[in-house]
Amino acid sequence: MQAANLSPVPLAGRTQSGWDLFLVFAAANIVATTLQVGASLGAGLSPDRLFLAVGLGSVVGAALVAVLAPVGSRLGVPSMIAARAVLGHTGAHLVAAVLFITNFAWIAVNNVIAASVAARNLPLPLDERAWAIVVGLVSTAVVAAGPVAVRRADRWAVPLMGVAGVAVTWLVLRLPDAPAAPVDAPVPPLPLLLDIVIGYQVSWLLMFADYSRFTATARTSALAVFFGLSLTALWLMPLGWRLARHAGSADPGTMLAAADAGTAAAVLIVLATVTTNFVNVYLSSLAWRSVVPAVGGAAAVWIVGVIGTLLGLSGGWLDRFAGFMTVVGSVLVPVGGVLIAHFVLRPRPVDVAALYDPRGPLAGIRWPGLIAWAAGVATYYLMAGGATVPSLVVAVVAYLLLARRLG
Repeated sequence: MQAANLSPVPLAGRTQSGWDLFLVFAAANIVATTLQVGASLGAGLSPDRLFLAVGLGSVVGAALVAVLAPVGSRLGVPSMIAARAVLGHTGAHLVAAVLFITNFAWIAVNNVIAASVAARNLPLPLDERAWAIVVGLVSTAVVAAGPVAVRRADRWAVPLMGVAGVAVTWLVLRLPDAPAAPVDAPVPPLPLLLDIVIGYQVSWLLMFADYSRFTATARTSALAVFFGLSLTALWLMPLGWRLARHAGSADPGTMLAAADAGTAAAVLIVLATVTTNFVNVYLSSLAWRSVVPAVGGAAAVWIVGVIGTLLGLSGGWLDRFAGFMTVVGSVLVPVGGVLIAHFVLRPRPVDVAALYDPRGPLAGIRWPGLIAWAAGVATYYLMAGGATVPSLVVAVVAYLLLARRLG
């Protein structure tokens, strides 16, 4: 299949195994930003509060994505196309725009972190800017070659990342308990910690059907997605917290240098960034083509990848990371609630042909979905903290009530 193809996958073409789908999501979440979430929670956080926030937040966030994965297996269409059943063609374009914009930030953040680590730990004459360019362009080239190339790359990259990750984990577990430098960062309240962790996990929500559409069994898709996201977060977030605590800094290069992780850390972070950018570039390209189908698949991939790479050359991304997480959560948690209400709690037969017909019954905006999404976003910002569950509940309830009245 070509890069960024929006066409429905026929049942005979849904041959992807659950293991391959697991690898896609695991590879996406085995990335420096997952470590960075743990670091951003606060080095002064107590271990029990850390494990509570990460344990609960990781599982809840992964479950929100996993419960929608069967939609891809049933319909065989990408997420942005499936969303038209809930929001209409025009309403789904708004979701596509959100995905398109936020993924540029993800590509930039990932490249900045990988560049910071590689420049300090790999014996090559490249500075941080050069590493950011290399990582970004390699990721883009693989995605441009199509989903089969991505699966092949993941099959060798994920095991290699696993070996490097075990080495880094072993080094981190052997670190002294006391921090090497004073830690004076404020400790956020538990509700805000949950918002950050869940917000990070649901940042993958809008790819709920993009890869599961290649897997035929709904249950297999749900389990693969859930374990791919939850297990990696439960592993890497506490690791990031421990590194930040030891180094007295949340800067990725400084953290890993303080742990003397060296080459193993650099291999893990660089490969993890490449495989995660597979997903980010692919999702943005699908989102763009769902709004402007005239753009070719390969062209969309290269444009997205190059722009994201160039953005990574600017500064300030890591300083805004925790705030970015809450913004992502404020938008994606409510839209996830609307999608769950429609596809899981109020399932209806879906006419796949209508999803592709801009003049058919799904043309324009389906107001129940859009109003419920807006209500969830408003709830998120009205709460002083711990807004994830309330905004999700408001979006779900609002959609169920409005869909019953307005159809």
